[in-house]
This record gives sequence, structure tokens and C-alpha cells, in this order.
Amino acid sequence: MKAVAVFPKGREVKVIDVPEPRLRSPTQVRVRTLEVGVCGTDKEVVEGRHGKPPEGEEHLILGHECLGEVVEVGEQVKGLEPGDLVVPRVRRPCPSRECRACRAGAPDFCVTGEYTERGIQGAHGFAAELFVEDASYLHPVPRELREVAVLTEPLTIAEKALREVERVQARMPWRRQPGRAVVLGAGPVGLLGAMVLMRAGYQTTVYSRSPKPNPKAEMAESLGAPYISAKQHPVEKLVEERGRADVVYEAAGVASAAFEVVKALAPNGVFVFTGVTESEKAQLDEGLLMKQMVLENQVLLGTVNAAAADFEIALEDLGHFRSKWPGRVERLISARHQPEDYAEVVRGEKGTDIKDIIVFTRG
Repeated sequence: MKAVAVFPKGREVKVIDVPEPRLRSPTQVRVRTLEVGVCGTDKEVVEGRHGKPPEGEEHLILGHECLGEVVEVGEQVKGLEPGDLVVPRVRRPCPSRECRACRAGAPDFCVTGEYTERGIQGAHGFAAELFVEDASYLHPVPRELREVAVLTEPLTIAEKALREVERVQARMPWRRQPGRAVVLGAGPVGLLGAMVLMRAGYQTTVYSRSPKPNPKAEMAESLGAPYISAKQHPVEKLVEERGRADVVYEAAGVASAAFEVVKALAPNGVFVFTGVTESEKAQLDEGLLMKQMVLENQVLLGTVNAAAADFEIALEDLGHFRSKWPGRVERLISARHQPEDYAEVVRGEKGTDIKDIIVFTRG
């Protein structure tokens, strides 16, 4: 069968032929891949900055954002049958008995770093015509979400971030209104984050580098979230126009920009980081930052991956978003490509403005 793989030694991305996977246990499910998303993490894997193939192999099948259709179920599988749409979770727990997070079923909080992630870290991904997965890692998808469900995994990043923010803000039982939010970055994770924050009641502004007009700005403002260009408006002007933010949701992966926007955080606010960057020296006054955080009870929070509950909420929210903003979620997917185009897409040679999808099967 056809699969898209990276060969890290030469940093080559190829369409290869691999054997079709078979069920190896009664709790497994065989799934036909319909679509996989391409994101910044895939680019990092292809460039050798992150991830690794399975032990003893020279290649890694890519793809961690996936929508598939069940074709076969093991005899002990309940709740799934051929024809059902599913999205898979990405991370698998580490083997350490000392990692209480993984033993408690929360590998997104793994402390050893020895977890595996499909399509990223030590396990083949979903960019193949078929894959096999344990039923416990698959989430059923309502048929009406067929055209947008491939966005589930990137949406879970925002769902977990909001869940963590709300846990932190439970320290203020007198808090009644969500308040203001700034989303830093207008890629898919940023725009989906804006939707999540607006659904939760936050007055949300998208703050990103590119000047208007541009497709991302148009998308943000079509949701009702003002778009402000960081090139045209320094942080001080952002605060002057929009006020300080109770939540800053970082989805840009640029350290210098992120720490500059900490200035816009309100007293008792939470700044949540979701982006990953290479070593980068940000120009900041550490003493002033520390003083601001202490005197104003601020929290800087990092979050990665997501839990099963975040996938369930994400699927619910996709339905909610389609009702609230008709046609907008579909517009986040700006192009669909063939597997043979993967290398050009992931390297930015054939990509589009917001979200690129690789189509394996029209279903």
C-alpha cells in the first residue's frame, strides 16, 4: 500500500510501498485513511529537528492529524463497526512505572519523555492508505463532520489549553466573566484557539505578524475577532486599543514575539504557550518581567498534546462552530493535495495560506 515517509539520514520525503497492516489483537481496529493534515510539527520532523523513526527502522511514516474510516474490527471491539468515521489520538504512554502521569492514563503529562507519538516519535503515523490502532485510541466522528473532522487534533491543542487555563483561574472563585483574550498567531492552531476562546465567552483579538489584508485576517474578522498586525501595531498600541488580556494564547512559536506580548497580560492573567521554537534569544528585561508577574499574580503556562477528553470536546465544538459560523470551519482548510505532493507541501513549496490537507481516500 502507499505511504508517505521521511528518511531522516537524508531528510528525504518519499511515497513508498509498504505491506498492508493486519489486526494483531482482538482489541485492534483497521482503518482506511481518508485525510491527514500537515503542520509545523511535520516540518520539524522532516527537517530533523524533532522526532525519530521506530526502533531499528530507517524511515518514519508521517502524519499525526488524521481522519479515517473503519474497515475491520477485532472480536473484542465494541462501539465501532466498518464504515464508522474515526480520529486517532497521537501519544502513547511511556513504559516507566515511575511515571505516574502515564500510569494514570495521562501521557500528555509524561515526565520521562519516553512516550511514543504516531508520526512523530518512535511510531509510524497515519499518512498511509491503511493503519491499525487499538480501539481505545480512536474517537468516533459524527458523519456530518466528515468535511472538517481532520481538524480535530489541532483543535485539541486549544481545548487542552483552555481547560488548563480554567483550572488555574479556579484560584479566583469570585471571577464571573471570562474577560478579554489575545491569540498570538493566526495559523490553524491560532484561529481554532480563537474559536474556542470565543465559545467560552472571551472577547478575543487575534494578534499576528502579517499586515492586512490577508486571508488569515479575513478569517479572524469573519468570526468576529478583530485582527491586529504586530508589524503595524506594537504591543503598547495593542493594549491601548484593546486593553490588557486576561488570557494570552500563544500559537506562533516565536519566542521574541511571545515574551513581548507578556506586557499585554492583565493582573491575575494567564499566558499559555503552545508553540515550540528553536533556541532563540529574546530581548526582554527579566527583572521587569519577574516584577510584573509577582505583583500582578500572573501565570506563564506551557501545554503540549491533549487527553482523550479534549478530543471529545473538540468533536463537540466542531459541530458547534459550524452552527455558529456557517462555512468558516470549512474555509480553514485552504487546499487538499495528493500524497505525492506531501514533500512540497511540508517544505512550503506548494502550501497555501491556512491549512493544507493530504487526501488518501475520497470517502
